[in-house]
Amino acid sequence: MVKFECARCHSGAIEAPPKEKQCTGCHADIMAGTVEATPAKLAHWQANVVFLADTPTLVYPEKRFRRSWIQSFLLHPHDLRPSLAPSMPRLALSEQEAADIAAYLSPLGDPKPSEEARALEGTNPAMGRELLDVKGCVLCHRMTGVPPMHGTMLPVGISPRDMSRAARLAPDLRFTRDRYSAATLVAWLLDPASIKPDTLMPRMGLTPAEARNIAAYILHAPLAPAEPKVIPLRLPVLDRKVTYDEVATRVLRKTCWHCHGEPDFERGDGGPGNSGGFGFRGRGLDLSDYAATFAGMLDDAGRRVSVFAPVASLATDGTSAGFGPAPREDRTPVLVAAMLARQREEAGEEPAIRGMPLGLPSVLPEDIQLVETWIAEGRPR
Repeated sequence: MVKFECARCHSGAIEAPPKEKQCTGCHADIMAGTVEATPAKLAHWQANVVFLADTPTLVYPEKRFRRSWIQSFLLHPHDLRPSLAPSMPRLALSEQEAADIAAYLSPLGDPKPSEEARALEGTNPAMGRELLDVKGCVLCHRMTGVPPMHGTMLPVGISPRDMSRAARLAPDLRFTRDRYSAATLVAWLLDPASIKPDTLMPRMGLTPAEARNIAAYILHAPLAPAEPKVIPLRLPVLDRKVTYDEVATRVLRKTCWHCHGEPDFERGDGGPGNSGGFGFRGRGLDLSDYAATFAGMLDDAGRRVSVFAPVASLATDGTSAGFGPAPREDRTPVLVAAMLARQREEAGEEPAIRGMPLGLPSVLPEDIQLVETWIAEGRPR
């Protein structure tokens, strides 16, 4: 967890890194107005990070999650929280590293199937479904794959002030059967704070029988197949001139610069996309200005390569520099290919090229089109 810098986003499981390395912590400070900045600059930052200041903490994961689920999720992350803009990024984890992290976070392992069955004996899933509606669970949660939940009452025990953040952090309940054992889910429904003290999930005043009925529905209700997310169409290049300033304003300095920046801007290290971070080696990619962007990045052999080069031109024995398998006929510029790969990741695919921006919403198709047009036109100043 130290190697992959999990504490840059998640607090609670290992020691926090220095303040300048705390991604979510920095964003939370911006939203709280506790960073040094002019009012105008602070307002600008707050508008940009409003949906990027929340990530789930890792307080007492051993009391909640199946070890097998943690390992699987680390290796094959997906969008778990529909209302949260960031998602777990695809890290360069080996099977063994994922297993080790899962064992650290959930040292007790998974319960036996016989224990699972006993925990829900004699339950009424239909009554559990009614309770989900009555208790207003839908105001924070979704459960895809079942008939739509209904609810108009504010859940007991949660303040209106906390509702927006609670909704952003609330997971899709269809995944609960992978994450929780039956006994753990019942205990969670009865008293969430006894398992995770910092949770926004309220204590809803359920009886043990009601909690078991809700758990039975969540864990065993028939689920329709997940609706596939459509990958946006790749737009053709524009028939107008595109300059660097337009690309920098709309894309590079809005989306890329924070991780691929200059050392002075990124508190001395240039950001994880420049000097390395989250378990990735430093690529030396600085997108902070025109000249730096043309300097390119370092491949696995330490050679400087262009981010404008076609993916196929970087292929060696069927692989591209630092990107995994690459079709030799792929003429997509590396910079564009990374943004397109993020769209595919959001749709549930695991492309060879790591999607960018890492773990954040994909770049708009119109902005990818802008970058691709600029490159096709010769990257004019």
